[in-house]
Amino acid sequence: MALTSRAEVLLKALIKRYIDDGQPVGSRTLAKEAQLELSPASVRNVMADLEDMGLITSPHTSAGRVPTALGYRVFVDSLIKIRSLNASALQEMGNKLPVKGDPHELLTSASDLLCELTHFAGIVMLPRRQQVTLKQLEFVALGDGRILTILVTNDGQVQNRVIASDREIGPSELVAAANYFNAQFAGMSMQKVKQSLLLELKADSDEMHRLMQTAVAMAGDMLAEAGNPDDLLVRGESNLFTVPELSDIATLRNLFEAFRAKQDLLHLLDTSMKANGVQIFIGQESGYDALCDCTVVTAPYEIDGEVVGTLGVVGPTRMPYEQVIPVVDITARLLGAALRA
Repeated sequence: MALTSRAEVLLKALIKRYIDDGQPVGSRTLAKEAQLELSPASVRNVMADLEDMGLITSPHTSAGRVPTALGYRVFVDSLIKIRSLNASALQEMGNKLPVKGDPHELLTSASDLLCELTHFAGIVMLPRRQQVTLKQLEFVALGDGRILTILVTNDGQVQNRVIASDREIGPSELVAAANYFNAQFAGMSMQKVKQSLLLELKADSDEMHRLMQTAVAMAGDMLAEAGNPDDLLVRGESNLFTVPELSDIATLRNLFEAFRAKQDLLHLLDTSMKANGVQIFIGQESGYDALCDCTVVTAPYEIDGEVVGTLGVVGPTRMPYEQVIPVVDITARLLGAALRA
């Protein structure tokens, strides 16, 4: 969208002023804010052009103007330059997110950090299982036919389950079974492991070595109850109660239903995984009615160079983009580094 330099300066000034105080901006205020030697009449003419282009609009209750979603899009894409956080801010963020630890605790800490620093809702997608690979599987005899199955994935998650066997299996056979299984499946995505197990279990049992049967059956039981990893952590939803633009009861109801159901947000984050870097969905750009008054800023996080999930912030379209965008980006980088540790 081609704008004159004067229009760019005035649009940027209007949006920055509106982000700061949430009040419609009049021509006299804008003339002072932009620090241009223009009469209020000249400013009004430019504002009329911006309104004709769909970048600003006039609320019914005020002669001032406010940005539209399209205006915010032009602002984000063309009128601001995102600067890196300073060293002290980076250190503060690093101190608040553990260097390493339980993966679920790290994901929770990341969502807490997002809502604490932005004062909006922080969302973090748990690593997609099809993006996570099997590192190793171990079996430990507990006696009385009970076997502890330990599954470790490349993102550091450890899952344990005690299973019952209809016969006593000695320690040496359990070690051999684990070695067999790891030789066959280590490094494969969890989705491929599950698919391969189904094929193994369909094979003629008379032709399968007992060792193979033992390993496949125990691992199959473990994976069958591994839970649904395609989940979403949402923190700080209550921060949105204080946002005037979202205070309408119907708006809040729809938004909180989206937080509860999670499918729409998960689909949006899943879409963001396929893109590079920070993604910004303003208003209707998300494709979901519940988010039409919101902006969602997302960034992917990686483990060993592979994107496995996405995190982000949900807030009003009137958000301080220059502050929120680097926070989301750095949090994603810190989370990926912590999960690798």
